[in-house]
Amino acid sequence: MSNSMPMGTRVKLSAMMFLQFMILPVWFIPMFPYITKMAPEGSVLPLLCGMIMGFGALASPIFGMFADRLMNSEKVLALCNFVAAALLAYAYTVKTPAALFVTLLLVMVFYMPTWSLTATIAMANSTTEAFPQIRVFGTLGWVAAAIFSIVGTKLFGIAQFDSTPYIFAGGAIAAVMGGVLAFFLPPTQPPAKGQKVSLADALGLRALVLLKRPDFLVFSVLILLAMVPFQWYNVYNSTYLKERGYEYLTGVMNLGQVLELVFMLLIPVILKKVGYKWAMVLGLLALVFRYGMLYLGASSGIQVGDYAGILIHGLIFGMLIVGSQMYVDAAAPAELRGQAQGFIGLIMFSLGTFLSNFVFDAVLKKSVVAETGAHVWTTPYLIALAISLALAVLMAVAFKPAVQGKKHG
Repeated sequence: MSNSMPMGTRVKLSAMMFLQFMILPVWFIPMFPYITKMAPEGSVLPLLCGMIMGFGALASPIFGMFADRLMNSEKVLALCNFVAAALLAYAYTVKTPAALFVTLLLVMVFYMPTWSLTATIAMANSTTEAFPQIRVFGTLGWVAAAIFSIVGTKLFGIAQFDSTPYIFAGGAIAAVMGGVLAFFLPPTQPPAKGQKVSLADALGLRALVLLKRPDFLVFSVLILLAMVPFQWYNVYNSTYLKERGYEYLTGVMNLGQVLELVFMLLIPVILKKVGYKWAMVLGLLALVFRYGMLYLGASSGIQVGDYAGILIHGLIFGMLIVGSQMYVDAAAPAELRGQAQGFIGLIMFSLGTFLSNFVFDAVLKKSVVAETGAHVWTTPYLIALAISLALAVLMAVAFKPAVQGKKHG
């Protein structure tokens, strides 16, 4: 990571984050009401589409290998964005559930690796202190997706923009813009270019060597388990809000990104004070608070609980997700950082998503009210709260980080 950064580089990296993190919420968050309307009763399509993020993230280590050994990271990013844009444009035209699932699965294969790629590009061309300030523009992009939804509703004069295929058109436009911008990003050359590529490299699995280190093994297992309560909120909370009668689902969910703007800027301060370990513990305790508040909202009907559970998102995301990415960048050797970011992306957004869906799909099936088809949400929220609390304790006791809160050489 460089010691200084020109203003032009900061602007380009910030714009990269803005566009990259606007692409997904434009269509993914409001997707579930849309596919529920499209799919026949009893269809597994909603469940399958809830897992496409996980399927897509399986490709993250492979794209990380390209960035480590074969191509500049910004070129890999451009390729991913243009292919995702074409697929989202096609999704706008799809009329059958099966074709929609396959199309969106392919979108995620090319989109999900971009989260690790943007982290790699930003960290390679900025300072430790500047990275959260750059990453905060990703939060602004997420918020912009909510504005897109509200403006679209008014512009097209429809009751709920979030329940139409226009969401995919919006994602395609954002992805094209992200692809074009990638050509103007600072060159981020593969640090291991020219080295022999083995089968492990071709599959993006070289980063598995890091699991030989006790700190990285414990960290990886705990982050995997933390994704069970974390990802469940991302997949199903819009369904909860819809059943509670909320409108503008994308806008309501994205209220969490408002406070995220503040927490992102506080990350360097918090890391300096408490280090990586306790920052992640704080993120897990924030998850406990989230599910306590959502339980309050579900059990009593008090909207304050719902909003509190949403607004805490920034602290959770900043400490747990961004904190994890920064720890990986600090703890991994330079020649493995791209694959290491891809590996942690695989854990957080693929394996963790699968595990989360497996656990909570079973819980939700037992929470359905037969007469109405709606859910009783109190039990799932209590289970998520208990898991989050147990993991916070385990993180505090078992995780012994190799680096405390500063980037090592």
